[in-house]
Amino acid sequence: MSREMRFAIPNKGRLQEPTLALLRDAGLVFEPTDRALSVRVRNIDLDLLFVRTEDIVELVGDSTADLGITGRDALAESGIDLPVLAELGYGRCELVAAVPKDLAADNAEDFAGFSIATAHPHLTASFFAERGVEVTVIPLHGSVEVAPKLGVADAIVDLVSTGSTLMVNGLRRVGTILESQAVLIADPVALRDRPTELKRVATALQAVVAGRQRRYLVLNAASESILRIGKLIPGLESPTVVPLAEDGMVAVHSVVEANDVWNLLPELQAAGARDILVLRIEQLIP
Repeated sequence: MSREMRFAIPNKGRLQEPTLALLRDAGLVFEPTDRALSVRVRNIDLDLLFVRTEDIVELVGDSTADLGITGRDALAESGIDLPVLAELGYGRCELVAAVPKDLAADNAEDFAGFSIATAHPHLTASFFAERGVEVTVIPLHGSVEVAPKLGVADAIVDLVSTGSTLMVNGLRRVGTILESQAVLIADPVALRDRPTELKRVATALQAVVAGRQRRYLVLNAASESILRIGKLIPGLESPTVVPLAEDGMVAVHSVVEANDVWNLLPELQAAGARDILVLRIEQLIP
């Protein structure tokens, strides 16, 4: 008899709250507590394991957990080859190389001879080695951005979301090593032995992510405006057009990209749309 599925998720940090929200939006029912290391999901056979983000890759890699959510940077840094079942759309950041503002360095080649402080020593070493640039990598966990001020290193490689921390510490970005976001990873053994169960969870999460990226659009318009409106909102395949009780009027239903709504609404209005309604989508399987 096989054991319940185990799903390793972050117990703290920037990925914790978005991950809990994603799981709940996907329909998982559970009650985490501050002290619990694992929690049973009530509506499916699944145990949630609350662990450090940096440990999740190893737990999935050694088959302790069947699934895990971590950053793509952590997966790449580990060097463990695991299937990525889905990109989750949050925790977006970049692993960048940065130097003090007054230090002359504009590309990777200019780092030759530098000492570089980073919490990602393997990615950093590989990046510069691939370019034939000799550097000294100094592993450092926490407060990487202050290393040049303290004289610990000439430059840094660190995760950046907005860049404000770099500015505060008198640093400037030179180049990007890796783009990262939260990803769903799987144990290859579990994916082989119980693919249906794992893919069921992956599908539920992907449906939430897809829904967040789109909006359901409903509007009324005169029949003669449909061609113009249809060019603006093709939807997943084509808009649904429904005749209204009022002669010559139709309702148009479509799904559009959430990022397009800001520019799309005035264009629709100019094309003859009225009574425009924009709704959030809880889950979507294209």
